[in-house]
Amino acid sequence: MIYRTGAEWRAAQAKRVLLFGMSGLGKTHVSTLLRDSGDWFHYSVDYRIGTRYMGEHIADNFKREAMKVPFLRELLRTDSVYIASNITFDNLAPLSTYLGKPGNPNRGGLAFADYLERQGQHREAEVAALHDTPRFIRRATEIYGYQNFVCDSGGSICEVVDPDNPNDPVMSDLAGNLLMVWIKGSDAHTAELVRRFDRAPKPMYYQPGFLHAAWTDYRVEKGLTEEQVDPDDFIRWTYARALAHRQPRYEAMARWGITVTAEEVAEARDAQGFVDLIARTLDQARTHA
Repeated sequence: MIYRTGAEWRAAQAKRVLLFGMSGLGKTHVSTLLRDSGDWFHYSVDYRIGTRYMGEHIADNFKREAMKVPFLRELLRTDSVYIASNITFDNLAPLSTYLGKPGNPNRGGLAFADYLERQGQHREAEVAALHDTPRFIRRATEIYGYQNFVCDSGGSICEVVDPDNPNDPVMSDLAGNLLMVWIKGSDAHTAELVRRFDRAPKPMYYQPGFLHAAWTDYRVEKGLTEEQVDPDDFIRWTYARALAHRQPRYEAMARWGITVTAEEVAEARDAQGFVDLIARTLDQARTHA
């Protein structure tokens, strides 16, 4: 780890962390808290994916839908209107909408082959955006004068790395430049995330092997063809299984850094509170090593 003790972390002129864990446990909240302090640069991996690497895919998808409307079709063909994604750190809906959900097209579903293609695009984009992190650390310092840096990773980071491989290129790139911090949720958090997702299911990225197995198992259990699948029901059915699939992968990633709980993160009211939490956790990890 790039910081070995709490004292070393506190004394560091450049504090650099990457937050990872399940979506909904506080990564973006803490990143925003640090950014709003005025001393931290906030790098959002999902925002980078949705703008730099998948922005054109997203905009083209909007245009395909707009071309189905005669009024908009003519305006688009004559370059009379401009259609673009308004993605922000706090609103990643354009990215998740593009990923889509497989199933019945009459219910907004995608053909499974098209869904897989978009999943593949996301994987490539996420790996590239993660590899961009060291460059943004330099940019934050050289252009904007920020020494402190927080990388707000997406929930699917554990799907695109192999934390058990000491030579994994993404993990090596990240851990060599930032302190890896797992925000770990409890069983109660998991249950709440499942309830929240059930109310408003949204698309996610999954490892190909996991996704193929889920797609097959779901259709066998329900006795459905691909075209009969309710897209929302499928991703609801898949979500809890995805959380269980991701948990050991997060745990393996945590061996590259430290672990804090979602409760501890929620208690950090300002940047100093977060700095103190990381310092305590580093010292506790050293004591238990």
